[in-house]
Amino acid sequence: MRVALQAEAPSEEGRRELPLTVRAAEDQDAQDLFGLLALCFADYPGCYVDPHQDLADLRRPGASFAAKDGALWVVEDRRGRICACVGVDFPGRGVAELHRLYVRPDMRRRGLGEGLVRLVEREATARGARSIFFYSDTRFVDAHRLYERLGYRQCEGTRELGDISNSVEYRFEKTL
Repeated sequence: MRVALQAEAPSEEGRRELPLTVRAAEDQDAQDLFGLLALCFADYPGCYVDPHQDLADLRRPGASFAAKDGALWVVEDRRGRICACVGVDFPGRGVAELHRLYVRPDMRRRGLGEGLVRLVEREATARGARSIFFYSDTRFVDAHRLYERLGYRQCEGTRELGDISNSVEYRFEKTL
């Protein structure tokens, strides 16, 4: 299923809408997703893409999320390039977990991230979730402002992943 999504782009006359397509991720999207993450992580010193250790779910993205009764969506720009992604699964009854919200740097601050979070929230609600949570690297400060604006609450404490990037994450939660 393909769905149209709009994001804003600056133009000479002001802001204009960009046509984007949202579709379910397929296993053949793996290389493009690793490229997207590499672009996103490049903004954060010491943050690396390691598909062998800590990104195993993206080696076969369609199958890995389907196996967890979840979903992973990718967003394509008008040239068919993946410019964003987001996923969701359901680790417990009435609970959803948001995963892998990444937006290519040149597509940020246009409403795309918010649109993808709302997509996950709609899917979670449709599947009976009453709450949603996720973890986000402590370095992703701009993303944290978006989450808080959308009603997510940062929880106390952190968790260390022990990955190649020495990631430390905050937990965010929201009642749906």
